[in-house]
Amino acid sequence: MLFRLLGPVRIAGGAETQSAARRALLTALLLRRGQFVGMGELTELLWDDPPSSAVANIRSHLTGLRRGLDSALPGLSKRLTTSRGAETGYALSVDADELDLSCFLKLARKGKELLAAGDHRAAVSHLDEALTLWRGPFGQRLPATRWFHAHTVGLSNTRFEACQDFFTACLLTHRTEMLSYRIETVLAEAPYRQRLWQLLAATYCAQGDVAGALGVIERCRTVFADELGLDVPPGVEAIRAAALTWDTERAHRLVAEMARQ
Repeated sequence: MLFRLLGPVRIAGGAETQSAARRALLTALLLRRGQFVGMGELTELLWDDPPSSAVANIRSHLTGLRRGLDSALPGLSKRLTTSRGAETGYALSVDADELDLSCFLKLARKGKELLAAGDHRAAVSHLDEALTLWRGPFGQRLPATRWFHAHTVGLSNTRFEACQDFFTACLLTHRTEMLSYRIETVLAEAPYRQRLWQLLAATYCAQGDVAGALGVIERCRTVFADELGLDVPPGVEAIRAAALTWDTERAHRLVAEMARQ
């Protein structure tokens, strides 16, 4: 993997790029892999209120980025090209298999397809490999601009979706060891995701832990009622009936139905 964005930004397995501006420019160019990014957009991603020296600063940082690319791998700066049409722009040529984000998206998409098709074991494998590529949250030590905020939110949601698919596939293949813990860690980041609550309750139900399942449902009720003014989501409420009747097969069926949606 030549470039890594899913966690600290790294080139060729080396140390994280220390300059905040160069790290931001590299991230933007990798997000637009192979596409030219104009000077105007580069300005927006670095500053919500750009200074008068913005263009000069960007050009200076790009010079530094070229040096950083060659320091990581001699000749790598040749991948960074300049377009001088109506607006000056820059592009970084990167193959899909050289960028962890591209590999993650490909694996997550295939995992979702396998899950929907009922090939749960293969889905576990693909989704586990996809999630392993994340070494930490996206957006660490990047400028707190609107441009980066939008991308951070979007990629975080994509990771949460892959986590939900992975947990679903694990549950449907009876791989529940440590599963409740793994769901809890993601739920702490995204407490309003209904599917996570359903999966957590279903995991306890599948293990025959009625008290655990009912406890999760009560916690869900508190979160949705007290913080959002909403009822318990129907999918979570359905797990309550399965838990109260000790019907683990019903819990699995409910999760399987969710996977096909």
